[in-house]
Amino acid sequence: MSDTIDTILRAAIQELEAGGIDGAAKDARLLVAHTLEIAPDRLVLVGDETFMPAGLTRLDAAIKARLERQPVSHILGRRNFWGRDFKVTPEVLDPRPETETLIEVALQKPFNKVLDLGTGSGCILLTLLAERPEATGLGTDLSPEALDVAVANRKSLDLDRAALFRQSDWLEGVVGQYDLIVSNPPYISMPEMAALAPEVLRWEPMAALTPGFTGLEAYEIIAGGVAEFLAPDGRILLEIGASQGADVSRLFQAAGFDIVALHADMDGRDRVVEARK
Repeated sequence: MSDTIDTILRAAIQELEAGGIDGAAKDARLLVAHTLEIAPDRLVLVGDETFMPAGLTRLDAAIKARLERQPVSHILGRRNFWGRDFKVTPEVLDPRPETETLIEVALQKPFNKVLDLGTGSGCILLTLLAERPEATGLGTDLSPEALDVAVANRKSLDLDRAALFRQSDWLEGVVGQYDLIVSNPPYISMPEMAALAPEVLRWEPMAALTPGFTGLEAYEIIAGGVAEFLAPDGRILLEIGASQGADVSRLFQAAGFDIVALHADMDGRDRVVEARK
């Protein structure tokens, strides 16, 4: 007699727990649902049904990948961000819930033209444009592989007319002025890298995680050259590490910007610097 979906799910949870995976129950539900090609919240409705043997090979491969600490998002090929699914690969930073703080702050005021520096998967720019259909924007990234992912996400969200992506080393090649400039640059210092979880250190692009020894190098570049691209009364929103609020604020103040606010994430940690010229 074949096993039920509930039985297979319980076995998957036990296997992930035995392998030391944090959040094993959640991950197992996502992987089983992915194998069955159903939404995770439907598992409770089909638990008594038979888990077809043809799906076991796919599930076993997914469980093995997770035990090797591959992120669930990479196994699924997507990550939910601000209510939309975005394609993710090892070539881009996995969208984080804390980055939604930047989206929340950006949407508090109107904007028409957006510049996203270091766009990666495009999740920030494309989310903002999806929420503000009248707006247009440019996303830049040095990595052509990351831009391929951003273009795929643009297509899936039907934003081809609103978003342009361009290969650029930060501000090189950028033209025009924007009333909203956003960035989630690499900000982890080199000494901090060793403490990252294997899911991050082994599977996400190094260039999207750390800019160098201090973790402030990208902010220095942006602060030093972004003023000419900021429209009058425009805003800059920058994601930061939890301990970097004072340092990043000083960099932009030294470059002639006013620091409007430090915005906290859902855990109460400084997450976004808001600056104006």
